[in-house]
Amino acid sequence: MSRIAKKPITVPAGIEVKIAGRSVNVKGPKGNLNIDLHETVSIAQDGEVLNLSPQNPAAIAMTGTMRSLVSNMVTGVSEGFEKKLTLIGVGYRAKAQGNSLNLQLGFSHPVDYTVPEGITVETPSQTEILVKGADKQKVGQVSAEIRAYRPPEPYKGKGVRYADEYVIRKEAKKK
Repeated sequence: MSRIAKKPITVPAGIEVKIAGRSVNVKGPKGNLNIDLHETVSIAQDGEVLNLSPQNPAAIAMTGTMRSLVSNMVTGVSEGFEKKLTLIGVGYRAKAQGNSLNLQLGFSHPVDYTVPEGITVETPSQTEILVKGADKQKVGQVSAEIRAYRPPEPYKGKGVRYADEYVIRKEAKKK
């Protein structure tokens, strides 16, 4: 069986988990998330511990996937997730204004990105963007959409990149 699926999920204090059939609802200080489990996976709650198990031997991989998703929900509503993006390039700036992000990325026009519900975007400096939220998938998706406006190019390294991303640089063409 999957080693990930066997590992129990411990629910921290202050987090409320409700199980109704296939639906799992997790509520905490950072928000409220829910998921519908796959039909081949069952869940059981023993006090502060959640255990997932497959209903047949062919569902072992799906059990590990569902366990990771539920674990990420518990972590998200208790601690939250964040991704940090940096802007590298002359004149590249970002400014958060309410639920929109104004980006100047070397185009002839500014780019306005509307931030989806459940996600907060902060700009500690003009060249840093912090994307925060309880849903790990949404945080990653918003970060990827912002990065897609101007991905880092390999010659000068200019563009929007993740803070921990390493861009392999290419040497310019020689005569």
